Amino acid sequence: MGASLDTLDRKSGLGLHWKILIGMAIGALTGIACNLMVRGQGPEAIAKLKWFADTFTFPIGNLFLRLIFMVVVPLVFCALTLGVAEIGDVRKLGRLGMRTLVMTLIFSTASVLIGLTLANVLQPGNLITQESREALKEQYAEDASKSIKSASKAKSITDTILDIIPKNPLQEAVGALDGSSPGSGMLGVMFFSLCFGIALTVIPSDRSEPVLEVLRGVYETVMVIISAAMKLAPIGVAALVFSISAVLGLQFFVALSGYVVAVLTGLSIHMLVVYSLAVWLIAGRNPIAFFKDIIEVILTAFATSSSNATLPTSLRVVEEKLKLDPKVGRFVLTIGSTANQNGTALYEGMTVLFLAQVFGQNLDLTQQLTVVLLSVLAGIGTAGVPGGSLPLVVLVLQTIDVPAEGIGIIMGVDRLLDMSRTTVNVVGDVAIAACVDGWEHQHQPN
Repeated sequence: MGASLDTLDRKSGLGLHWKILIGMAIGALTGIACNLMVRGQGPEAIAKLKWFADTFTFPIGNLFLRLIFMVVVPLVFCALTLGVAEIGDVRKLGRLGMRTLVMTLIFSTASVLIGLTLANVLQPGNLITQESREALKEQYAEDASKSIKSASKAKSITDTILDIIPKNPLQEAVGALDGSSPGSGMLGVMFFSLCFGIALTVIPSDRSEPVLEVLRGVYETVMVIISAAMKLAPIGVAALVFSISAVLGLQFFVALSGYVVAVLTGLSIHMLVVYSLAVWLIAGRNPIAFFKDIIEVILTAFATSSSNATLPTSLRVVEEKLKLDPKVGRFVLTIGSTANQNGTALYEGMTVLFLAQVFGQNLDLTQQLTVVLLSVLAGIGTAGVPGGSLPLVVLVLQTIDVPAEGIGIIMGVDRLLDMSRTTVNVVGDVAIAACVDGWEHQHQPN
């Protein structure tokens, strides 16, 4: 697999996004083909295929992801601190922050309303049979219990808000990507970065400039590491997609086809309609050209299922292709990688209604509005890593008295939906950056 892609690289001169797309196609087709070949040979053959994927191909894909995750924390700190410090004017910073927050709330609310409308109209939960429901719950009972256990550790609203201000930012940084931080993880790192950047604008420039030069050097060094890692992206993506498709195959999509189609439809409407309107009306850009320019971001987000892992690519593309102000891009995209998860908000709203329908619970208007509010808030707090939203789905389910164990029903298809909602999350970050940048240029004096 690796040799063929390397040969293609030397001979074709294809852009990185095409290589990633080819890697995804190779991984998906070979994975599904292997799954179909062993499906009729019994549980032992399936177990051997899973062992092969877990032992060989998944580690190859994970190697690529780890190279990216290795530098995410220093990248976030440097990008956000530099973005804030280089803006300089605290009033302008406040204006950027407010506009980013407004766009985030608009996108998140629109996404959940789209999801709830589709869930009520299509009612995918009524399509799944009792037999399929019980089989899926049994198969993913262990994974479901892990998500329920994670949800049980949830903090109160007061503690959640307080934890945004870290007691020890270094401790938050250490556990930001694996969930072991005692506070809010990456949000705590971001808060410290904001404070650090603002403080640099206050002290005399002869003292702040050496610090900024060091941060610029670290930022550029990190981007070099990421550029080297991205050369492995086509191979890493092929290995990751193979691991997923070989283990899952197609059988889960048949049982949950109504749910999968409904979620993908909602995500597509939100990305292609809502984002296009915002980019056209607020940023003054051609939506078709916008999506064409960020195709590398889209493919990286889909393949990695991680907003954090896609952040380096997003930062580079908005500067090189969209020509956004680097200060705006660094500020908006870095915050958005954790705080703007409107694709996740849509997914969570639809998933909760789907599972409520599966268990025969018709939610009234008040309960559905509760789902809207909780999904928007949960989207803001979701970790930008694969599978980060499942414990929050459990929390919403428990709030409206839907059996939390039902989360096991959708776990077989969650990775595909995770890849899709991450793509919507990341494109939303870029769309917000374009809109905020457009606002800034509209209000600049001639």
